[in-house]
Amino acid sequence: MEEQGPFEPDSYLQRRLSAILQPGVNKFSLRMFGSTKGVEAEQERVKSFGVWIIHPYSDFRFYWDLVMLFLMMGNLIILPWGITFFEDQNTLPWITFNVVSDTLFLADLIFNFRTGILEGDNSHIVLDPQVIRSRYLRGWFLVDFVSSIPVDYIFLMVDLEARLESAEVYRTARALRIVRFTKILSLLRLLRLSRLIRYIHQWEEIFHMTYDLASAVVRIVNLIGMMLLLCHWDGCLQFMVPMLQDFPRECWVSRNNMVNATWELQYSYALFMAMSHMLCIGYGAQAPEGITDVWLTMMSMIVGATCYAMFLGHATNLVQSLDASRRQYQEKYKQVEQYMSFHKLPADMRQRIHEYYEHRFQGKMFDEDNILEELSDPLKEEIVSYNCRGLVANMPLFASADPHFVTVLLTKLRFEVFQPGDIIIREGTLGRKMYFIQHGCVTIITHGDKEKQLSDGSYFGEICLLTRGRRTASVRADTYCRLYSLSVDSFNEVLEEHPLMRRAFESVAVDRLDHAGNAILP
Repeated sequence: MEEQGPFEPDSYLQRRLSAILQPGVNKFSLRMFGSTKGVEAEQERVKSFGVWIIHPYSDFRFYWDLVMLFLMMGNLIILPWGITFFEDQNTLPWITFNVVSDTLFLADLIFNFRTGILEGDNSHIVLDPQVIRSRYLRGWFLVDFVSSIPVDYIFLMVDLEARLESAEVYRTARALRIVRFTKILSLLRLLRLSRLIRYIHQWEEIFHMTYDLASAVVRIVNLIGMMLLLCHWDGCLQFMVPMLQDFPRECWVSRNNMVNATWELQYSYALFMAMSHMLCIGYGAQAPEGITDVWLTMMSMIVGATCYAMFLGHATNLVQSLDASRRQYQEKYKQVEQYMSFHKLPADMRQRIHEYYEHRFQGKMFDEDNILEELSDPLKEEIVSYNCRGLVANMPLFASADPHFVTVLLTKLRFEVFQPGDIIIREGTLGRKMYFIQHGCVTIITHGDKEKQLSDGSYFGEICLLTRGRRTASVRADTYCRLYSLSVDSFNEVLEEHPLMRRAFESVAVDRLDHAGNAILP
């Protein structure tokens, strides 16, 4: 028996670390790299550049960026609020928040030197450490570095235990916080919109949300969230500027006796003023008097008007994109109305055309043939089978037929709608189609005034397709009829692939003729 070798912790840790830094085999990576083999090839490429290279599609980077995203949003909300409305910023919760934030920002700065860079359409990732370092230093490194300077660490190192007591020192502390707030604003660039969009698409696929619903919800939430965030910043700015000026007599804070009010009251009034300015519905509680308040009001109005225009544009595009097929139908029907008006069609004919479009398209229009043509044959057959499942279930002819024959036949069908009174088949004409009734009722009429009614699940017109003869009867629609037609060329094409089914059709046709008697069939 061979002696088992010693456990190698370094190798084990390296393997575990390497696994979480590489792209995993999941739906997203399979879509990006094409197959499991493609993902494995990308994993090997990551290994070739060393253990500490982070793939941008790895699980580690995904969860790390998710944490950083929430942390940045927390900073963007909490820091301006804390800087503006709180004097004592040496409390344990505030120091802890700043220490944790600065530490994670510095860690993110280091990780960016080892994270692959996306190129082009995100299908190629640069993993060479030297190239990554060079591009990062020439790109966003300076902004990231300046925005990650640990101001609170430096402040604590200078005087960790001293308590600030004078107003002058408090103003100095606030000035430091303003520098911090400016730094946080620059962190907006770290959100990396392209990465955020990629995560949104990935989450949509993970949770199997429809693209229309998911995209609509996400875009609406983003727009509303950005508006609220700008209102929050503007509210903090409305109070911060008078605070830096030691609350002059003409400022809105002094006129409303809020210099020594609670932070809840100060923030509420500041936010109310900001929203009033940005929504252009007034000046808040009072009109501005001081030159500083006037400029702040003008700036708020400009920002608010710009945001409102952007929101309105995005909302309009969103509404249009949510129901493209209905919009296409409306545009098509406008052309139809103009056509009817140009040719001065009578009112009853216009009404029939209107009702036809309503029943044929039901308010939505799309190029179904083009959509199905772009799909693979198995997927197309599955969709057609699903759409015609009711037709197959109600038709005895398909009940005992070969499933593959039924599927192929369904792909050849064309959807048609007829109105009450329409002559679907005229006696004596050359037969070029047979019809399957999905919904509706028709009447077969011969020259001898013999009639027979057919409804859901029935079919007619196959006799002439088999005999290549002329119609022996007429068929009239009694109600609105939703039919599927099969042309003679498609019919023969399907039967050439399934010759046994020709005999079945012929047998059924003979039985129907015998049962009907005197050829009450078209």
